[in-house]
Amino acid sequence: MQNEIEVIVTDQSGRIDKVLAATLHNHSRSQITQWLKDGYVKVNNDTTRANYKVKSGDRILITIPEPKELELVAQDIPLEIIYEDEDVAVINKVQGMVVHPSAGHPDQTLVNALLYHLTSLSTINDVIRPGIVHRIDKDTSGLLMVAKNDDAHVSLAKQLKDKTSLRKYIALVHGSISHDKGRIDAPIGRSKVDRKMQAVREDGKSAVTHFQVLERFKDFTLVELQLETGRTHQIRVHMQYIGYPLAGDPVYGPKKTLKTNGQLLHAKLLGFKHPSTEESMIFEAPLPEAFEEVLEKLRKNS
Repeated sequence: MQNEIEVIVTDQSGRIDKVLAATLHNHSRSQITQWLKDGYVKVNNDTTRANYKVKSGDRILITIPEPKELELVAQDIPLEIIYEDEDVAVINKVQGMVVHPSAGHPDQTLVNALLYHLTSLSTINDVIRPGIVHRIDKDTSGLLMVAKNDDAHVSLAKQLKDKTSLRKYIALVHGSISHDKGRIDAPIGRSKVDRKMQAVREDGKSAVTHFQVLERFKDFTLVELQLETGRTHQIRVHMQYIGYPLAGDPVYGPKKTLKTNGQLLHAKLLGFKHPSTEESMIFEAPLPEAFEEVLEKLRKNS
């Protein structure tokens, strides 16, 4: 059954896509734009375009289409499996790969690849995230732990919650950080300006990131970061917050930056206790070639 939303314009002004994005906080502007393109938005009973400028008294009616069901399919996508046994697998994800399917990415994700390469995955998460215990962003490369059964999933998730697992990242950030190490303790929540972004907010969830400088360049700094918590976009938000946004970050970084395929952020090290044997396990993944090439150019220029 389709849902309908009615908006009566009072003191709002400007383009309809912007007005609706500011009014409907549970829906992104891109989603609203798509509804406009597909003819699901009517003003005074007539379909309209995203650039329509609303007037006082306009009656906007949005017919929200039923969400399409995502169908999980195993896909033969190359996957670097660092380690695998009956309980867990450790994957070195490439930059550009989405972790699990969503409305904008129905396939070609890490989950689609896992379904092809692994014989079993935990089912404790929702149906579109089998085996996924934690995520890293699409354009972040590096290590992820995957649960192959529900008992393993419970154990690994508890380690993340109890902050006993180990996660270290390497990032290139704008600016020269003068101090050698630091601790960022700043709560993170959904941005009030753009719901697709995160931001430091007083009413956000606790978030702590530790960093250490590895190398300084003319206008950039290479840092190692250790997560104490695991909030969405935590490293990207925290480094922007202290004035050193990630190089190549299309969302939280400056427009004038290095030419990359996204933020230069790599999940280098992952440590946890094995769910069955309780053996301490630590895995490392070298920086991607493209990341190393950027560093070599900076070294030459410095």
